[in-house]
Amino acid sequence: QVQLVESGGGLVQAGGSLRLSCAASGSIFSINVMGWYRQAPGKQREFVASITSGGSTRYADSVKGRFTISRDNAKNTVYLQMNSLKPEDTAVYFCNADVSPSHYPGNYYPYWGQGTQVTVSS
Repeated sequence: QVQLVESGGGLVQAGGSLRLSCAASGSIFSINVMGWYRQAPGKQREFVASITSGGSTRYADSVKGRFTISRDNAKNTVYLQMNSLKPEDTAVYFCNADVSPSHYPGNYYPYWGQGTQVTVSS
């Protein structure tokens, strides 16, 4: 069984910063891409940022220059540093990872965390 657990959400004023963390645990053979998505009330879940095991990153245009994604492969953990936060960044942030379970090495499956709330006040 594989689990992703997010932490670090909260309430912050506009212009402030937050750092999200997501740790993957369980029977893991390897992890390919890890990333963050978000879902605001009444809206569809949208891509925020992703990072490969080799460190290649990709960002949504709306967060470029403000958010930074990083990962610690030894800890199976991905981070999202969010700076210059805006009220429109308010959403539930979900961690996602493409994981190869120990019992199926080489086959990758998407796993999701339970989400962490980020609220930015104006």
